Amino acid sequence: MPQRVTVAKVADIPEGGAIVVNVRQKDVAIFRINGQFQAIDDMCPHMGASLSGGFVEDGCVTCPWHYWRFRLSDGAWADNPKVKLGAYPVHVVGDEVQLELPDL
Repeated sequence: MPQRVTVAKVADIPEGGAIVVNVRQKDVAIFRINGQFQAIDDMCPHMGASLSGGFVEDGCVTCPWHYWRFRLSDGAWADNPKVKLGAYPVHVVGDEVQLELPDL
């Protein structure tokens, strides 16, 4: 059964921005775009850049180093969906932001 983990307060994540949280020894970027929260693994698989520093357009975050684009909805590389990052459902409960994590 998936587990929910509180990782931030709603006010911690600015509209149009992102934060990085460390969950289970992995960095996860949480984005707040148009009032919606989405979370994917923070590290680009190409060269290891932090995706939280990229820019978001049309539902994709673009890596700031070499411009690989990843869909926030499912973590898939926009140019080759066979390559995927972890993507995590985000829940807002009151003023808390929670990630839904798979069982270990």
